[in-house]
Amino acid sequence: MKIIILGAGQVGGTLAENLAVEHNDITVVDTDQVRLRELQDRIDIKTVSGHGSYPQVLRDAGADDADMLVAVTNSDETNMVACQVAYTLFRTPTKISRIRSNFYLKQPELFRNDAFPIDVLISPEQVVTNYIRRLLEYPGALQVLDFADERVQLVAVKAYYGGPLVGQAINQLKHHLPDVDSRVAAVFRRGKAIEPTGDTVIEADDEVFFVAAKEHISLVMAELRRTEDSYKRIMIAGGGNIGYRLAKTLEKEYNIKILEHNKLRARYLSENLNRAVVLLGSATDKALLEEENIESTDVFCALTNDDEVNIMSSLLAKRLGARKVMTLINKAAYVDLVQGGTIDVAISPQQATIGSLLTHVRRGDVVNVHSLRRGAAEAIEAIAHGDKNSSKVVGRSIREIRLPPGTTIGAIVRGETVIMATSDVVVESDDHVILFVMDKRHIADVERLFQVGLGFF
Repeated sequence: MKIIILGAGQVGGTLAENLAVEHNDITVVDTDQVRLRELQDRIDIKTVSGHGSYPQVLRDAGADDADMLVAVTNSDETNMVACQVAYTLFRTPTKISRIRSNFYLKQPELFRNDAFPIDVLISPEQVVTNYIRRLLEYPGALQVLDFADERVQLVAVKAYYGGPLVGQAINQLKHHLPDVDSRVAAVFRRGKAIEPTGDTVIEADDEVFFVAAKEHISLVMAELRRTEDSYKRIMIAGGGNIGYRLAKTLEKEYNIKILEHNKLRARYLSENLNRAVVLLGSATDKALLEEENIESTDVFCALTNDDEVNIMSSLLAKRLGARKVMTLINKAAYVDLVQGGTIDVAISPQQATIGSLLTHVRRGDVVNVHSLRRGAAEAIEAIAHGDKNSSKVVGRSIREIRLPPGTTIGAIVRGETVIMATSDVVVESDDHVILFVMDKRHIADVERLFQVGLGFF
């Protein structure tokens, strides 16, 4: 697929890296020549220096025959105009744009072919807000991902000493929870993936990914780790787009305090939030945190635009007694450094956003993609079509499907019914199949499984 990416920042660079590995023809456009050189030195892509909304720059990038334009610059206006130019001059089939401002997002009529012809809107702030909300719903989870309109969830937890299933084989899960259908999709032990079988023994500190119907998630989590009380008191550091959205979303259900160092922004927050308490001050002010009873805070969320402030304030909050800390980190190198230590959950905006973009790049009928383990693995929801003659999956039991190495099927959603993927389950047409791919090099093989042959009409 020939794809033009506008913007070589964190999201654009991460997307280019993901797509280049899958042998797509990628061109990245940006005004920052140094950043473009860095990307080109690291990955096999083409680059064009210039403003992404200029017709000649898009032409130089190959817009005449591009399959897709992904506009993820830091300017909403540049992204919107670029999609308009790509549609009007080049008839680019698919146009994806990052839109950050809520002032635009609140006017959906803007994003039509007779206005700004954008096929897919991506709002990183909303994606991250939803991501954090899911983590708050399930205390102790490292990642919570939705599939099939939230009927099924894939959850990552760290197995701790004291969990009922720690030290036992995975097949014991059914004996512990006879009335609950669930499946362990993957286990990461000391950073390495283990393809689980029924005889695999769960060890303390394993990162366990399991699939279950939404209503059963809490029961399965309790088998892998000590049950935690639900969260009530949440402190948010940073009143920017993400901090404000999160506070607005949560203030009816939780006791929210939000810290903001800018006086004008703090006034805006106080005028637009109904129940949240807005505090003017720095997230790294020890006296302020102590005064606001940080030791009784269930979750401290550091969501400023500065990675260093987020990390330092999280370490301080944890040291002063906060029960859990979640930290927004843009630099990928920092995520690996801090995850799993004093900081409980490191949140990478670009990794949270990347799945939304990859969904529209995948071949076959792929309706959901989630990036896992900092992009090393993926969870995919694909719809099976055809019959036994035209499809590689329909009409076959799971044991008969030739899955690529490191790939497992976790569950199948058939209408309203959630079916755990045992070896004798037969895939039917229109089934939603949830797959876990531990090695991204095999993504193309998974896509081919769900492409219908010429015999299907």
